[in-house]
Amino acid sequence: QVQLVESGGGSAQTGGSHVLSCKHSGRSDYRLFIGWFRQAPGMEREGVAFISTQSGDTDYPKADSMKGRFSISQDKSESTVYLQMNNLKPEDSAMYYCAAGYLGAWRDASSYPFWGQGTQVTVSS
Repeated sequence: QVQLVESGGGSAQTGGSHVLSCKHSGRSDYRLFIGWFRQAPGMEREGVAFISTQSGDTDYPKADSMKGRFSISQDKSESTVYLQMNNLKPEDSAMYYCAAGYLGAWRDASSYPFWGQGTQVTVSS
């Protein structure tokens, strides 16, 4: 089992920046990877960024909507993964979730059996 707690959600201005945190705990496994996903009302959940907790390797979806604006990082000593969001747009408003998995494709939400409760980000114009 992996427990995940997101924090850092809130309001932001268009063009501004925001950082979300995801503290993970529980089962320690070198295969553990963490993904950030988001879901806006009426929209499908989409992957935002992914990281291997062991190597620090990262991956991002190819969606142009987020390209170059979001970055994922971690503090291994704190078992915390961060999502840095820059140049925010109103369409970035969503519930952001971090999720953990051990096997499967990082970009595939079904690879993540463990999910946090989510943290809301609202970007105003």
